[in-house]
Amino acid sequence: MNTLASDSIHTEEIILNEDGQVMGKATQRQHHQLTPAQVLSWLPKNATPEQQDSAIQTHIKPSEITWSQQPDTLHLPGHTAGHSWRDVNMPKYYRESYFTGKPCFHPDMFGGRLGVAGDPVPYSIARDNVITGLLLFCFIIAAIAFAKSKRFILKQARHFFRPPHDERTSGMSETSGEVRVQFFFVLQSCLLFALVYFFRVQIHVTDTFVIDQYQVIGIFALINLAYILVKSGLYWITGWVFFERRLNDIWMKAFLFLLAMEGVCIFPAVVLQAYFEMPVETTLLYTTVVLVTFKILALYKSYIIFFRHSGHSLQIFLYFCTLELLPFVMLLGVLAITGNCLKVNF
Repeated sequence: MNTLASDSIHTEEIILNEDGQVMGKATQRQHHQLTPAQVLSWLPKNATPEQQDSAIQTHIKPSEITWSQQPDTLHLPGHTAGHSWRDVNMPKYYRESYFTGKPCFHPDMFGGRLGVAGDPVPYSIARDNVITGLLLFCFIIAAIAFAKSKRFILKQARHFFRPPHDERTSGMSETSGEVRVQFFFVLQSCLLFALVYFFRVQIHVTDTFVIDQYQVIGIFALINLAYILVKSGLYWITGWVFFERRLNDIWMKAFLFLLAMEGVCIFPAVVLQAYFEMPVETTLLYTTVVLVTFKILALYKSYIIFFRHSGHSLQIFLYFCTLELLPFVMLLGVLAITGNCLKVNF
C-alpha cells in the first residue's frame, strides 16, 4: 500500500538586513488544495469506489469562497458600475436574467424546438404504408381469386348479353368459393370508390379533417357498403313482388357480377392517381365513365330479364330511375354531407 503524501509544501524565506547581508533563513509551511486526480494517483489500481471516495473526502476539504473585492470595471466609461447580483436589496428584475426559468437556461435539458412551425406536409396515399399495404393485399388476393375463378368469371361475361331462355342458361351453378370471390370484389369496390371520393374531397373540399384519414376513408367505404346493401334489398323486394322468382335470381346474380367488376375496373385508376400523380380530374372522369357504362349494362340486363317479353317496355325507365338512379343520387348527397361534417371549419 502506498503511503499518502502530505498536502503541504515547505518553503524557505531568506531574511536580509538593511545592508543586504543575510541574517538567516525562515521555513514556512504553505498549504494548497489537492486535486482528485492527485489523490487517486496515490491509491492502488484495484481500489474500490468506496476507497476512492473515502480518500477524496479525507484529503480534499471544502474551502471558503473568497469573493473578489476589486471594483467592477465591466461598464461603459462615464456610466456607473452595475449592481452586484448578490445584493438582496436589488429589485427582482435586476437579479433575474432573460433566460431564468427558460429551457435554454439548462442546456442539459431538452427545451423543445424553437421557431415558428411550418406548413404541414399534406396527406398522400403514396406515403401511407397502411393504405399501400391494403391496396397491395387487395391486388394479390384479387389476382389469386381471378386465377382460381377465371373460368366462372369468363362464363359470366359470355352469358351476360344472352337473354335467359330456360333453367339451364339462366341459373349458372356457383360454388361457395366463387360466391366468396364475388363478395370480396364487392368489398374491394366499396374501398376503391371510397378512395376515389377521398381524392375528390382532398382537392375540392379540404385536406384537413376532424378525425384521422383512415377513419374518413373507412366512413366513406361503410357508406358505399350500406348503399349496396340497401339497393340489393330494394332489388330483391321489387323482384319478389312483381316478377318470377327465377328471373329475380338471375338478376341478383348479374347485379352481384356488375358490382364486382366495377371495382376491378376502378383499381387501375386508383393506383395511377395515388402513386403516379395522375390528375384527380382524370381519375374522376375515368370513374364517371366506368359508372355510366355499368349503369347502361344494368339497364340492358334488367330489360332482357324482366321487360323483353312484356308489353310494357317503357316501365323499364321507371324501374331503372327508382332503383338505380335515385339511390345513386342519394349516395352522392350523403357522401357530400359527410365530407362537409368531417372537414375542419376555420
